[in-house]
Amino acid sequence: MKPPPFEYHAPRDLGEALRTLAEVGAHGKVLAGGQSLIPMLNMRLVAPAHLVDINRVRSLGEMEVTEAGVRVGALVRHSKAERAGVHPLLTRALRLVAHPVIRNRGTVVGSLVHADPAAELPAVLAVLDGSVRVARLDGERDVGAREFFVGPMESAVQPGEMAVSAYFPALGARTGAAFEEVARRHGDYALAGVCAVVTVDEDGLISAAKVACVGVGPVPVVVDLSEACGGRAPDDVAGVARGVQDEIDPESDIHASAAYRRHLVGVLAERALRNAAREGAAARGA
Repeated sequence: MKPPPFEYHAPRDLGEALRTLAEVGAHGKVLAGGQSLIPMLNMRLVAPAHLVDINRVRSLGEMEVTEAGVRVGALVRHSKAERAGVHPLLTRALRLVAHPVIRNRGTVVGSLVHADPAAELPAVLAVLDGSVRVARLDGERDVGAREFFVGPMESAVQPGEMAVSAYFPALGARTGAAFEEVARRHGDYALAGVCAVVTVDEDGLISAAKVACVGVGPVPVVVDLSEACGGRAPDDVAGVARGVQDEIDPESDIHASAAYRRHLVGVLAERALRNAAREGAAARGA
C-alpha cells in the first residue's frame, strides 16, 4: 500500500508551520506522530495535497506542569507523558493506549485531534473539562472539550489551524480517578470504557462524581452523577452506575452488540466510580 501523492513541508518553527497551513487551507494535513494518519494515507482513506510535518518545531515538544493542571504540547509523545506521571488519570489512560511501539511515536494532542470515539484520551479530556489550544496565523483560541469533539473522527480544528497543546486540569483535594475498559486484547480499541473522577467529603462520603464513556457514542459521553452519588459511601454506587446506561447510545458492529456494550458500561461505571471514590477517600486520610 502506498499513499497518494502529496507535497511535503517541513517547517522549523511555529510561525512557518502556521503560514504553510494558511496557504494550503483545506488541502493540508498536519503530521506529528502519524500513528493514525500514515495508515489512513496508505489505505487511501485521506488524500491531502499537502503534508505539514511539525516534528522540527521543537517548542511544541514541552509539558508545562502547575498546581492547576498540565499543558501538553503537540509533539509530546504518549510515552513521554506516561513516564512523566504528571496527572494520575492521564497516566492511567496512556497505559491503555495501543502498544509501546505506538506510544513511543504517537502524540497526546494528535490522539485528541483524531477524535476517535473509541480512544481513551478524548474521554480523559472530557471528564476533566479540559481544553485544546488551536492556533492559526492571526491568533489562537482555547476550545473546551465539549465543543472540541464534534463527531466521530471530527474535531473543532478548522482548515488553516493547528492544535498546539492540550490542557488537563489537576484533580482537586480529596479527589480520585479511575479508568476501566474491556478490549478483546490489551492494546486493542476498547469495546467499551469508562473513566471516573470522584470527590469525597471530610467524612469519606461522595460529594461529586462524573464519568466519561468510551466507544458508546459519536463523541465521549460525559455524565455528571454528583446528585445521584451525593452522600453515598464509595462502595454504594451500583444503582447509580446502572443509571449511566440510560445516557448512552451504543451501536452494534462485528466486535460487539449494542446490548453487550450497554451491559459493559454498567459494570465498568460501577467499578470506576468505586475505585475513584476509594482513592479520594485514601487521599483524604493521607
